[in-house]
Amino acid sequence: MCGRFTQERPNAELAALFAAELRVDDADGRFNIAPTQHASVVLIDPDEGGRVLTALRWGLVPSWAKDARIGSRLINARAETVAATPAFRASFRRRRCLVPADGFYEWQRLPGNRQPYAIRPADGTPLAFAGLWSPWRDPALRDRPEPLRTFTIVTTTPNDLMAALHNRMPVVLPPAAWDRWLDPTLEDPAELQGLLVPCPSERLLAYPIAPLVNSVRNQGPALIVPLEG
Repeated sequence: MCGRFTQERPNAELAALFAAELRVDDADGRFNIAPTQHASVVLIDPDEGGRVLTALRWGLVPSWAKDARIGSRLINARAETVAATPAFRASFRRRRCLVPADGFYEWQRLPGNRQPYAIRPADGTPLAFAGLWSPWRDPALRDRPEPLRTFTIVTTTPNDLMAALHNRMPVVLPPAAWDRWLDPTLEDPAELQGLLVPCPSERLLAYPIAPLVNSVRNQGPALIVPLEG
């Protein structure tokens, strides 16, 4: 799974790197983004077209949901079943997004302990997780305010590097696949499914870190410092 990640670059820099219009305020670097928090996401504007960088809440709430709390259980979508799962299939066909990340975290299970690891891009360029997004309006509210926009991160089987840590990892899309993944007119499940594969191990670095990341309250560069010894 993917349960925490980082967005350390300013949003203006992310917008430039992903050739997207900036539609979110700038923010300090974030080193511990957790489910139900907002994060910067790249998607195609459904009304005007073109890439935009905007803020969505992590944990997809399907448009048909009666309660937004379902989103806390839908932070990840499995690549193998995403096209058929009721919560994700509509977004998989028409509302795909990229989730920029400077890294993510995983916990290795050890006897009596869980050791956190930082997983970082080997070349320093941002990762682009395959994501899905969805708008949701609370059916209990008569005035129908602006929808809550939420997202999920698609996960797949691990590459050789990640297999030692966990049995899942986020799908990391190469720049050559960004246009195809974002294209809302592309609905061929076979072509989309072909993108949902583990990235090469050489794309990533992984190293143990201190347990500071275990608390969502902790932030800052200290979270990604390699564990001494």
